[in-house]
Amino acid sequence: MTSRPPFPPFDEDTARQKVQAAEDAWNTRDPERVALAYTEDSVWRNRDRYVVGRAQIVEFLAEKWRRELDYVLRKELWGFRGNRIGVRFQYECRTADGRWYRSYGNELWEFTGEGLMSRREASINDVPITEADRRIHGPRPKVEYGLSLPIF
Repeated sequence: MTSRPPFPPFDEDTARQKVQAAEDAWNTRDPERVALAYTEDSVWRNRDRYVVGRAQIVEFLAEKWRRELDYVLRKELWGFRGNRIGVRFQYECRTADGRWYRSYGNELWEFTGEGLMSRREASINDVPITEADRRIHGPRPKVEYGLSLPIF
């Protein structure tokens, strides 16, 4: 079994590290790399889809990033307790026909003692935006780590 520090139980510092590591990984848009943070049998609810296990995670993310072009993400720690973390996030992407969206959401995460995510539940809402309305233009610079996301 692999492990992925930091390990639960989380304190504020280690919970923030976990959130930033997830943001950084997802911004690579590399499904194989992202999937390594999850258990072999990880269970997801993402919007109205259910995904079980790393193979399905890789498949889901590859499909997602074929559809959601120029995807870029920001995550923010919302709360933590023991082996669980609550996150709010925003990401922007465009469709193949050039329409831009900002997606707002919340995630609930649960981790094993090895620091791998065994459960992820995500609720997400999409808002059409213009290209001029974009505010996320690439991975977060380190000087912006920990900054709060605007509500709208």
